[in-house]
Amino acid sequence: MTTESPAPALPDHEIPTLSVDELRHLQTERLRATISAAYANVPHYTAAFDAKGLTPDDIRSLDDLRRLPFLAKADLRDYYPFGMFAVPRTEVVRIHASSGTTGRPTVVGYTKQDIDTWADLMARSIRFAGGGPGDIIHVAYGYGLFTGGLGAHYGAERLGGTVVPVSGGMTERQVQLIRDFGATVILVTPSYFLSLIDQMESEGIDPRSTSLRVGIFGAEPWTEAMRREIEERTGMDAVDIYGLSEVMGPGVAQEAGTTKDGLHLWEDHFYPEIIDPVTEEVLPDGEFGELVLTSLTRQAMPVIRYRTRDLTRLLPGTACPSMRRMEKVTGRSDDMMIIRGVNVFPTQIEEFVLAEPRLSPYFQCVLRQPGRMVELTVLVEPVESLGDADADAIARHLQHEIKTNIGTSCRVEVRAPGSIERSIGKARRIVDERPKG
Repeated sequence: MTTESPAPALPDHEIPTLSVDELRHLQTERLRATISAAYANVPHYTAAFDAKGLTPDDIRSLDDLRRLPFLAKADLRDYYPFGMFAVPRTEVVRIHASSGTTGRPTVVGYTKQDIDTWADLMARSIRFAGGGPGDIIHVAYGYGLFTGGLGAHYGAERLGGTVVPVSGGMTERQVQLIRDFGATVILVTPSYFLSLIDQMESEGIDPRSTSLRVGIFGAEPWTEAMRREIEERTGMDAVDIYGLSEVMGPGVAQEAGTTKDGLHLWEDHFYPEIIDPVTEEVLPDGEFGELVLTSLTRQAMPVIRYRTRDLTRLLPGTACPSMRRMEKVTGRSDDMMIIRGVNVFPTQIEEFVLAEPRLSPYFQCVLRQPGRMVELTVLVEPVESLGDADADAIARHLQHEIKTNIGTSCRVEVRAPGSIERSIGKARRIVDERPKG
């Protein structure tokens, strides 16, 4: 590793041109500063490092990072709401949060500089995908505590685009605004964009006739088959974006519109590792495993060795040679389901099943995809036989509770007592009946 100072960095919204040696030197400097701030200011890290007999001075290189403990989502919940902040709460200018499995969300905070960094990285991502200054950028990610909408919005403005902050829903109006305003770039979940295409066609509009030329799709897994369909039906470029609220939000990694060969991680701000999710051994580049991320520049809430649970592998960079690529994420190392952009866990479903005294604790979540959207059906069974009216009432109540508290629609089917499979070992909570490939 070189001991020379890195070359002057470009503005963060520009595509990095650092050499690999320059990048590693920059990462090392930023890692040591992050660890020092976290150890000094965040009780979780102080206790976790002390338990390992480590201090910030023990971390002198990127290789030393593997000596540190992992950070899990449960750790973030343990310090709810502001216990993971590394700066005084008065320096936190924005808070985002994700839904929790027991009603307690994971909270993330941002300083003014964090917001600026995020905007820069989202601007970089949009540019890398094929957008640019002067584009009309239609943002159909949800706004609010979810990081998608505001993350995309600030980045599009930083890039110099004209932002249309539509958020989600109102499908007919979305189509109208895309046509009337002449949107050239759209940021949206891929499944919802397919619904927008269907709406266009139902109105007699050829999706290829719109001004859209770049779609940046994230917040849920999507396949190469879906990419092909979107591009064939619209004539636009469909590219992937990756992020998660615990680390920053969207803009952690971005696929290049010129290559469409996986997502380049913005390694000047996030250091990636791949581990075996069972043994927790660090795996070499090219090996498939769980992505672990360490933030290098976050002030309000640094994350060190955060286990994302996303399954992928690291590959050499192409469109940005010094930054490694991650393959498209198509699965997770836990049982999280993503239904129309909403993260859903079996433990969330279990909470509502157990709250109904007439139901047994046995249930299953069945995933199907008869059309464009993934559908969730929750199978439950009563303790004893019920009449049709009572079964229908329970089903409606559970559907309402799941929609209200988790934020996604589903079907609930009340089966006969004893009809849901039992397991001697781990219960099979998820039955995935979606087409493969």
